[in-house]
Amino acid sequence: MDPLPLHPLPMASSHRGPLSEACDQCAQGRKMVLFVTGVCRFRCFYCPVSPNRNQKDVVYANERRVVGDDDVLAEARSIGAAGTGITGGDPLGVVDRVEHYVRLLKGEFGSGHNIHLYTHEPNASKLRRLAGAGLDEFRLHIPHYLWGPLGASGGAYRTVLEEAPAWGIRRGVEIPVLPEKEAELVRLLRTLEAIGVDFVNLNELEFSETNDAALRDRGYRTDPRNGWGVRGSRAVAERLVRDLRLSVPVHYCSSRFKDGVQLRQRLLRQAERTAPPFAERTDDGTVVLGVVEASGERDLPRWAKGVATAVRVGPDDYRLDVARRRVVLPPRALRRGAARLRWPAFEVEEYPTSDALEVERAPLNGAARARALAAVGGT
Repeated sequence: MDPLPLHPLPMASSHRGPLSEACDQCAQGRKMVLFVTGVCRFRCFYCPVSPNRNQKDVVYANERRVVGDDDVLAEARSIGAAGTGITGGDPLGVVDRVEHYVRLLKGEFGSGHNIHLYTHEPNASKLRRLAGAGLDEFRLHIPHYLWGPLGASGGAYRTVLEEAPAWGIRRGVEIPVLPEKEAELVRLLRTLEAIGVDFVNLNELEFSETNDAALRDRGYRTDPRNGWGVRGSRAVAERLVRDLRLSVPVHYCSSRFKDGVQLRQRLLRQAERTAPPFAERTDDGTVVLGVVEASGERDLPRWAKGVATAVRVGPDDYRLDVARRRVVLPPRALRRGAARLRWPAFEVEEYPTSDALEVERAPLNGAARARALAAVGGT
C-alpha cells in the first residue's frame, strides 16, 4: 500500500498526502489573494503577472485596487474569506507592508484566518519576523537553475527550510513544472523529501500575456488538451505525482483547475454576497444584469428613478452605479421595458468582482444598438 495514496482532483489535478489548509481554502473559493507588490528582482522568464502589475509597486486584493486598509477588509468580507494568500512580485521586498497586513487580517478576522505567503527570497530573518506576526505558512519558489540537491549554490534555500519548524510555521516549496527539467526536478524533490518539508506544490507552466514571447522563444508551445498550459508540463507533473511516491505530500495544480475550480468557486461566493438580489446568477459565478447607461445627465439619482419608473420596477429593484454612470435593474424587467427608453439599454453578463469585468452584452433597444455600432465603427 502506498504510504500516501493518490487522490485525483477535477481538471486533471491530483495530490499524494493531505493538501495544506491554504490549498483546501483556495479550492473552495475561500482564500483572498493579496498582491502586495509587483516588484521582484528575480525576473523569471515564465512570470505570468499581468502588465498592469508586473514590476509595479501596486497592491490588489483579488481584483480590487487597494488604496487603504478598508479595501482589503471589504474584499475579504465580499467572499467570506477564511484565509489570505500573500503574493507578488516578491512580498519579502516589502516586508514591513506584509507584516502590517498579516497583523491587520489576524486582528480583524482572528487567529484562525489562515495566511500563507509566496516568496523567491530565502531570507530567514524576514520569514521568522513574519512568523512572529502570525504568518501561518510560506512557500519558497526555488529558481529552476538551482533545482537539485540544494548544495552550495542553493544552500540558503535549504537553510531556511530546515530552520523554519523552530519558528512555529509551516513551510513548503511551490514551483512551475518546466518539462525539459524533469531530471533536475526529481533530484530536487528527493532533496525536499530528505529535508522533510511540509508539502510540495507543482504548478502547470502556463502562457500569459506577459510571458508569451519569452516562452515561445524558448520553444514552448501550448497543450491542446489544457488551455494555456505548456505542452509537456502536465505529463511530467502527473508522472512525478504518480510514480515518485514520496513521503512528503505533493500536489499538482493544473492551469484549468485554477480557473475552472478555484476562481469559479470564489466568484460564486462573491456573487452570493454582493450581487443585487434581482441579478440572475450563472453556474460559472457571473451575474446577468439589466443596464441602462446615462447620456449626459447631471442629476443621476433623479435620472435613475425616472428609468426605474419607465421600466416599472420599485425602489428596491434597481441600483444606481455612480462610478460607471449607469443604473442596474432586473434583466427580465428591462427586456420588457427597454423599448420605452431613449437611453442605451443592455443585458450584461459580468463578474461579481470589484472591477465588474464584462463577459458579454446584448443591446435591448435602438439607442443601445446605435451605441454598439458606433463603438465598432459602424454606421
